Amino acid sequence: MRARAVALATLASVSIVGIGWQLGTQAIDASQNLTAATGGSAASTAATEAAAQAAATAKAAAESAAAAQTQADTANTAASAKVAADAAAAATAAADAASAANAAAVATASSPSGTFTGSVVQTQFGNMQVSVTIANGAITEVTPLQLTNRGGRSVAISNQAAPILRSEVLAAQSASVQNVSGATYTTDGYLRSLQSALDTAGF
Repeated sequence: MRARAVALATLASVSIVGIGWQLGTQAIDASQNLTAATGGSAASTAATEAAAQAAATAKAAAESAAAAQTQADTANTAASAKVAADAAAAATAAADAASAANAAAVATASSPSGTFTGSVVQTQFGNMQVSVTIANGAITEVTPLQLTNRGGRSVAISNQAAPILRSEVLAAQSASVQNVSGATYTTDGYLRSLQSALDTAGF
């Protein structure tokens, strides 16, 4: 009985090495699928399935190690019990890592990417409209498509405020930024158009 428990515990430990290799391979495959993805649902699904398979494999390893632990306890063998316990702990850690990888894959796969155009916002000094570029869930660019242009002063204010607003939006990663002093209408129209673009992107 003792020899059997030791053998089972050792087998569980050795299996963890194999599990680690499998998890690494699946994680690399998931990463490559996400890198190749340009918002396509097929690549996102492949990444999610790869991470889910890693979690299932790790779970099976944990169950095998737990069975070895039971055999070791039955045999009342301290040495084999320690080996089985170490194997169970390693398998549980592998399962946790796979679960985290799965969550990360799902989050990344669902992140919006592309360029989205905001609605036209009318102000008393002219129309405002911007587009936003998002890559892997992060705002990377905001481009003004229309700026207030009723009179030279209005044009000057818009041209001054737009770069400031762009910088603040990129830093905040949202449309929740402060008004540019002296450009209230430009700021309001800019941010309202931006928010509509973000809403379209599901950001």
